[in-house]
Amino acid sequence: MNYGFVIDNRKCIGCHACSTACKSENQVPLGVNRTWVKYTESGRYPDTRRTFQVTRCNHCQNPPCARICPVGAMYQRNDGIVEFDSDQCIGCKACLQACPYDAIYIDPETGTAAKCHYCGHRVENGIEPACVVVCPEHAIVAGDMDDPESEISRVLAKNDVTVRKPEQGTAPKLFYIAGHDAAMHPTATERTPAQMIWSDTLPLEGEKPAAYTDVHHGRRYPIKLDLEGGNGLRLGQPQGDPQGGPIQIGRGTAAEHMVQVAYNAQHKVPWHWQVPAYLVTKGIGAGLPLLMALGAFGAFEMGAGLTFALGLVSLVFLGLTTILLVADLEKPERFLRIIFRPQWRSWLTRGAFLLIAHTNWVLLWTALSWYAWDTGATAVPMQGFLAAGAIPLGIGAAIYTAFLFAQAEGRDLWQSPLLPVHLLVQAVMMGGAALVVVDPGNTVGWYAFAGAVAVDLFVTLAGEFGIPHASEVAAAAAHAITKGKYKKHYQVSLLVGHVVPLLLLATGWAPLGVLAAIAAAVGLYAYETAFVMAPQEVPNS
Repeated sequence: MNYGFVIDNRKCIGCHACSTACKSENQVPLGVNRTWVKYTESGRYPDTRRTFQVTRCNHCQNPPCARICPVGAMYQRNDGIVEFDSDQCIGCKACLQACPYDAIYIDPETGTAAKCHYCGHRVENGIEPACVVVCPEHAIVAGDMDDPESEISRVLAKNDVTVRKPEQGTAPKLFYIAGHDAAMHPTATERTPAQMIWSDTLPLEGEKPAAYTDVHHGRRYPIKLDLEGGNGLRLGQPQGDPQGGPIQIGRGTAAEHMVQVAYNAQHKVPWHWQVPAYLVTKGIGAGLPLLMALGAFGAFEMGAGLTFALGLVSLVFLGLTTILLVADLEKPERFLRIIFRPQWRSWLTRGAFLLIAHTNWVLLWTALSWYAWDTGATAVPMQGFLAAGAIPLGIGAAIYTAFLFAQAEGRDLWQSPLLPVHLLVQAVMMGGAALVVVDPGNTVGWYAFAGAVAVDLFVTLAGEFGIPHASEVAAAAAHAITKGKYKKHYQVSLLVGHVVPLLLLATGWAPLGVLAAIAAAVGLYAYETAFVMAPQEVPNS
């Protein structure tokens, strides 16, 4: 069996019966949706057209949400339905990042992931999904696509159909007849509350409620969003001012945008400041042992006391990394399920075990160095063995996030093939910064720090943002970083995180080396904030 959906846009009248039936059948809370209808308007008055699109989980043949889930709470059934188990979900929100269609949400009542599950409880009893039964125009067809006698198989055989984002390789099983391009591609239109029918679009993370403007007769007026009632209020417009023609959009020209979204469901940004902070702390915790290994192999003098101090710093930041990861979970009390019921395809699971192995290795090294320091021994026991093991574990802990981001198929900018190299360079940079703070006179630390800062600057400018991006979504996120909303973060990362440290390190004065380390950490956090947040604000639905 292989269940799928067909939406016939020629029949859909935008009545929201499917959305309402879905909420009622599955007790979906207010503020989130498993099924919703998107309105898109195109043309210029009087030659205009409104199209509707029913949007929901695509029940992909190759579901990225199931691969990235660290505990198998999101999984694919034998009949092709992509199901979820809220009792096992830890609320990591990785599945939200993996879905290219914005079909998954965090239930505000349970704190766990949820989405359309094809009304599996109905299908198992031979009853069609609630949305199919309630549709007054029979615009939604559901069934087994492997059965040539089923209605959905006959509809697919007789009609040309399209799917959303086929380039993602997810093999979606939500097919559209007469799908409208402007509705199928979310980046085709701007998200502007002044153009919405009921102005119910709320600001995204970091946006101010009064950040939007409306245009009337060439004059701009601020829009204040009523966050409780969801109503857009126009402030400052003279009452009784005649309209004088079609709706004024853009810079005051009539119907400047020939396509606009009139209604849609807003989706929240899943990951916040904890993730950029975790990338910084993990960089220190993973990068410092790599430089400790150099010292153990004779690159610089590293006695038991210095080894213990460096190991302790690494452990502190690895501990902070764990705290940040757990703090970002919606169900932090379930964190240990990653260990006790791991889903090994997920790089969230693999990364957790890499971090655990790396932390325990550094803990052993630190404990033995303390023992040697306390007893006055001339050398740390098994120093060479510990240093050799710290290298692959440190590299793994530093770069695994690149593979986790690669599984987040809803965020194209994170799919960069340079990301593993970039994260490793950042780890060496942060490790060098920590070494300079702990041991200011360490020449190897200074050179490693300065060299990594220079390489990171090159990778950022020439690699991540110097090479054209392969997809429109990735390009939009990159533009938001370099020239849009996160431009200041990007500039801070370049100036404070790279130029200032290089200038300070060039002086060779130890106190300035400490300032350089602080500046590099601040700059890296600014960069990671832009890199993590910008792709999440490019619409997927």
